[in-house]
Amino acid sequence: MTVYATISDLEARYPNELALLAADEETGERDDDRVDLALADASLEIRAILQARYSPSELASIDEPSRRILAVYCMDIALYRISLSFSRTSDAIKERYDASVKRLEAIAAGKGALTFTGSSGGDTGGDVAAGAIGQKEVVLVAPDRVFTRERL
Repeated sequence: MTVYATISDLEARYPNELALLAADEETGERDDDRVDLALADASLEIRAILQARYSPSELASIDEPSRRILAVYCMDIALYRISLSFSRTSDAIKERYDASVKRLEAIAAGKGALTFTGSSGGDTGGDVAAGAIGQKEVVLVAPDRVFTRERL
């Protein structure tokens, strides 16, 4: 399973918020296990939203710019989940979460797009391998013609 962001990504982008939101109630130290779970859950939520438009194989082959923007959305969703887990939510965190989910839903609805490494479609040359067809691609399969000039 692909996780779109890591703890080091969160530390680089939101060092203060991570230290405040993920501090254990008893020790005051950051609870990395809960942060990892929140990042994994956020990645699952992203995939669940985007699978309305993209197949799992397409999501596995996104390129670096798309991966970076999904990491931003993943961090915002994960911070919201962390803040809920530790009962330390704020309006700013909720707004970033809502904006990320709204943008992901817009991408899934076709109002934006992700880019991929390699090609995602095109001429299959008659041989269609399982999983080689994208979710939004049209493939026509028909039997051979019954009446041809030679058979008439």
